[in-house]
Amino acid sequence: MIRASKAVRPAALAAAGLVLAATAATVQPHPASAATTAGTATTVTAPKRVLFDNSKGETAGNADWIISTSQPDPLVQNANPAGETSWTGAVSAWGVALQKTGNYSLKTLPAGNTITYGTGGALDLANFDEFVLPEPNVKLSDAEKTAVMKFVQNGGGLFLISDHTQSDRNNDGWDSPAIINDLLTTNSVDNTDPFGFSVDLLNITTDNPRAITDTTDPVLNGSFGKVTGSIIRNGTTFTLKPADNPAVKGLLYRTGYSGNTGAAFVTSTFGSGRVAIWGDSSPIDDGTGQSGNTLYNGWNDPAGTDAALALNATAWLAQSSGTGTGGGTGGGTGGGTGCTAAQLITNPGFETGSTSGWTETNSNGTSTINSSSSEPAHSGSYDAWLDGYGATTTDTLAQTVTLPAGCAAYTLSFWLHIDSAASTTSAFDTLTVTANGTTLAGYNNTNAAAGYQQRTFNLAGYAGQSVTLKFTGTEDYTKQTSFVLDDVNVNVS
Repeated sequence: MIRASKAVRPAALAAAGLVLAATAATVQPHPASAATTAGTATTVTAPKRVLFDNSKGETAGNADWIISTSQPDPLVQNANPAGETSWTGAVSAWGVALQKTGNYSLKTLPAGNTITYGTGGALDLANFDEFVLPEPNVKLSDAEKTAVMKFVQNGGGLFLISDHTQSDRNNDGWDSPAIINDLLTTNSVDNTDPFGFSVDLLNITTDNPRAITDTTDPVLNGSFGKVTGSIIRNGTTFTLKPADNPAVKGLLYRTGYSGNTGAAFVTSTFGSGRVAIWGDSSPIDDGTGQSGNTLYNGWNDPAGTDAALALNATAWLAQSSGTGTGGGTGGGTGGGTGCTAAQLITNPGFETGSTSGWTETNSNGTSTINSSSSEPAHSGSYDAWLDGYGATTTDTLAQTVTLPAGCAAYTLSFWLHIDSAASTTSAFDTLTVTANGTTLAGYNNTNAAAGYQQRTFNLAGYAGQSVTLKFTGTEDYTKQTSFVLDDVNVNVS
């Protein structure tokens, strides 16, 4: 019998009453399909609220720094976006990736509006956890600067994106480096270098900044993947002033630079809030947008891990104060002595579009990394699709991590979706999860079900050791079974 190939989504043949019988694992429904069972309490986490600005000339010239032309609500354009072209805008990939997680509520402040804080308006910053200001080309008024500074001071996250000097796209005499520096030096809240950095007045034609080595930093090692580098395609850098704000931290540096000069991406804190700034708008540009604009696909440029950097930073900024460490210096201290909270898996959501960080084998020679709608990702744009050929096949993914000693918790978690055309009562196709060769759990075609389920395992027995985590999918000669993995994390705290 010929079965579906990976080019076509296999029929989801699991009956509604199937029991997911992986005894070692904890099962949690995907948030989008979670239901309350009679007699069972369900905890719902409110989505993080992110406001993207379009009130400061973000579409002037060839720029198109919007997540959607539908404003303020991008869901009006497409309520279930599958990819960057579902919404129209050069930063739609950013917005869609957040939307698909189910953990974010996104809005845009349209052109003609004013940035406010505490006025009671629907798009007032007080209603949001994070404000994204992507290459502003109109100077903020005094009242707007006060609003932004108060927002951060009181616990908000501010994501600033600059561009190179003399990038005045609307010819009003102000470009983004001047506008951001003006925000930091002439506001009514704190003019004394409040964030600990300034924008350099440079036009760096091209460079590929590299990330510092810091396995605990949540922006460099977040749930959207490990950040190794970025790009500059006509952009600038920042000068750090830790004497003014010791929380300031450079995460990526221009070639040949380190310390307080040449930082291409910086994090800091102010009051109860957090700040991040990027030195170029090219990395957030996904190459798609409104007709007539000349755009560049920096989001997927292989010279950087720009998507992971943007998304990890968004997640970090959107957290309320106290949920992680201040100053952008990494995860908080866990219950174990000397333990620094961290997520250890490289490329956990496969959002590099490759198996970067993983070791992969495929008996039929086809990579498991998938971005098709046939097997959509749990979050972001990519997942790992093991098997699903309807032929004798073995696919494996493995990664080795080193677990620090002295932590209170060591948790492996991943989201798994199983499609199968095989029997619902007899096991023919299997997925085995191992740690250093020891089986943690096994799944098979009888576990098929609609949607993703989260599986979690305790790795405390491997504390202080290097552990190789491996997923092995094995399929027999007839009737396909697909094992789809996403958001694989190892968290210690």
